[in-house]
Amino acid sequence: MNQSILFPDLQYWDDAHKRVCFIAQSQGMNIKCYISANKLAELNDFSKQPSTDEAAAMLALFDAVRFDAEEMAENLIEAEEFDEFGAVHLG
Repeated sequence: MNQSILFPDLQYWDDAHKRVCFIAQSQGMNIKCYISANKLAELNDFSKQPSTDEAAAMLALFDAVRFDAEEMAENLIEAEEFDEFGAVHLG
């Protein structure tokens, strides 16, 4: 893992876009990283189950694959695969 890219424990559920946003820090800048609910389910090999608290369920799924998501984000950041707002999307 690249030591110049750090991932603090900062994440939240973006209900409008059905994705988790987490932060990467590189060269003193915060970079938003997004991973969709579908990608989380794919990485977990888990079918989405109905939940009364979707945000809590998706953040728990994110925690289960955090290392993989961070590695994917790191690869996108190193390849400079940013969107027009400077964020990276893992799917």
